[in-house]
Amino acid sequence: MAEVMDVAADLRRAAEFFAEALRPSQNGSKWTNTARPTDWSCRDTLDHVANALCGYAASLSLRLRTRRQHHPRNGDTSASVPDLFDAIAAFAEMLAVIAESAPTDVRAFHPAGMADRDGFIAMGCDEILVHGHDVASTLRIEYQPAADLAARVLTRLFPWVEPNANPWDMLLWANGRVALPGKARLGADWWWHCAPLDEWSGIEARRTESDRPGWK
Repeated sequence: MAEVMDVAADLRRAAEFFAEALRPSQNGSKWTNTARPTDWSCRDTLDHVANALCGYAASLSLRLRTRRQHHPRNGDTSASVPDLFDAIAAFAEMLAVIAESAPTDVRAFHPAGMADRDGFIAMGCDEILVHGHDVASTLRIEYQPAADLAARVLTRLFPWVEPNANPWDMLLWANGRVALPGKARLGADWWWHCAPLDEWSGIEARRTESDRPGWK
């Protein structure tokens, strides 16, 4: 089994990979194309990633117990694609710094459970890596994160899934992105486990109707 998250270092690696893979195309003409399987454009997918990272950082720093934090810039259509790359880099670093300074027993609300700092780091990595895949697939950009990073995110958020020889493919499958041999593509009710791993019930998590994403 892969090791659990390397707090902050893994998030910085994910953010650096994301920028190196996608930033060279930031001035291209296809950022209005839909980043399947979401209903968002590639540009709006960047907006979502920035929002998620900022929200995780705010929730963890404020120790929110009953709701998740969003930032007011979400949905601001005046932000350019380069602006959003800058925002993602800044919010990833903000979450990393907050996680580094947080005690290991700190918890904060997420609809999937009361996440600890490792859970927030893993969710941040997942948002960056998987939505980066959505954009890269649409823009036809090569996109292959490091296997050890993908394996740690998979192990932390999807403890019911074995990383096997290709953890990146398994992480995409667990996020409902692809079908694999012998494994049908998951539906919109796929979910993750962000509370401490020792609290996992042993049952594969599923989203509730009240927290389904707005895309198929």
